[in-house]
Amino acid sequence: MKTRRPVLTHLNADTSWLLQLPYPDGLSPPLGGLFYNILIDPWLSGLQSDFASWFSTQWHALPSSVQTIAELNERLSDVEALGSVKSLSNAEDDSTKRRPPVIDLVVISHEFTDHMHQPTLLEIDPDIPVLATQKAADSIHSWNHFTSIGVVNHFSDKDLDWRHTSISPLPEWIGISRLVTDWDAMYLHSALLFTFNLGSEYKKQGTGDEDSAEAIIYTPHGILANDLKVLSQAAPPIRTLALLHDYNEVDLSILTRLNLGIHNGLKAQRMCNARYYIGTHDEAKQGKGILLPFLRRKELTIQDALEKEQVENGNAANHFSHERQTKFLALGNGESLLLE
Repeated sequence: MKTRRPVLTHLNADTSWLLQLPYPDGLSPPLGGLFYNILIDPWLSGLQSDFASWFSTQWHALPSSVQTIAELNERLSDVEALGSVKSLSNAEDDSTKRRPPVIDLVVISHEFTDHMHQPTLLEIDPDIPVLATQKAADSIHSWNHFTSIGVVNHFSDKDLDWRHTSISPLPEWIGISRLVTDWDAMYLHSALLFTFNLGSEYKKQGTGDEDSAEAIIYTPHGILANDLKVLSQAAPPIRTLALLHDYNEVDLSILTRLNLGIHNGLKAQRMCNARYYIGTHDEAKQGKGILLPFLRRKELTIQDALEKEQVENGNAANHFSHERQTKFLALGNGESLLLE
């Protein structure tokens, strides 16, 4: 049965994702495809190092559900040929109905190599367009591989219309932008904002505005709740469907918190009122290098966050009814979710 809702697939145990957006009513997908397929921060196999291998080198503790871009394309073709949504790991083969290429867009959130993994990205057809944050785009340009590399702009109160983030090569019903903290010079705690209008969905929801959009917020290191306030001012309105935010806290010694974790994520979820909270960037990767002894990782759950709030100010119980309306999930390696 053909779905009219987005599908999110976790390609590894860390923070590589496939976002599949169904074409709105009245639009004909190319060559009979079902979705506009967006590949986010792909790191499928191999090592990643920042600065130098002796400083920090990491690798996946659990092999990714797909090991190569060719394998991802193969399984994507199978899913679309079948005309149904299945877990990529269980898709059947039907080589007669494939559309090449099936990745429509690559999106990169950060210039760090666990998000911008050069060996994985160089496996991708050069003609597939890339949208990236500024520093990542500059680095990708230097590889002389991709023919189309665009820069993701910031979404702010200077322009509250999500439709203006529908830049080339995006179709007009999809927008991509970035939410940032101004004082964060490295924009580590920023978010990508994927907005989309699926047409008839908004009539069903009774939003009163057919130009309104749904949104998926992707923030692998976490974003402060106050930086999401701007979404409530958006015109046309934006309704947050899913927040992809880490559960676990990761500290660099006592110097800084790299991943903000569920304590912050709970505040961010309340600010944007997401229907789904989905964990990301939580893999306990293996590694080596002089940085490794300084990293501190704490695994946390939604219950940990609620209990901490109750201890601190006694108000966790007051918020519990709100949390029950949100689905707090952790998708496994290779698992897919239909976002209803």
